[in-house]
Amino acid sequence: MKKNIIKKIKIKNINGGKANPSPPIGPILGSSGVNIMEFCKQYNSKTKNRVGELCPVVITVYEDKSFSFFIKKPPVTTMLLKKIKKEKGSKESNRYKVGKISLDEIKNIAENKMEDLNCFSIESAISMVSGTARSIGIEIVS
Repeated sequence: MKKNIIKKIKIKNINGGKANPSPPIGPILGSSGVNIMEFCKQYNSKTKNRVGELCPVVITVYEDKSFSFFIKKPPVTTMLLKKIKKEKGSKESNRYKVGKISLDEIKNIAENKMEDLNCFSIESAISMVSGTARSIGIEIVS
């Protein structure tokens, strides 16, 4: 029997293995009638090997207040900054560069993130990741 979906919730800034009922999770799920502690337990168990990493999640809430969810890969910006070992990008990306990254590393990030991006070819995924890199002040070297 198919359940009726009443809501899809996207939460972007949850650290893996560290979900708790405080904001932003508690108020969002509470307003939908979802059991917050049950979500936190399931999320933490699925992301226990990704502690400290941003793990966005998409939660599907059904009519009977049950839920299912899937965990996405970390944001491209986070992956890029981790590769160059920096905390943040440049405030003026056209003037000040924060680091350099090779095209091969960009390709690896694009392949890893491909399922979450809204593109169909690896070339367009590489283009999207390259654009993000440029916008945060990372120079791309061949």
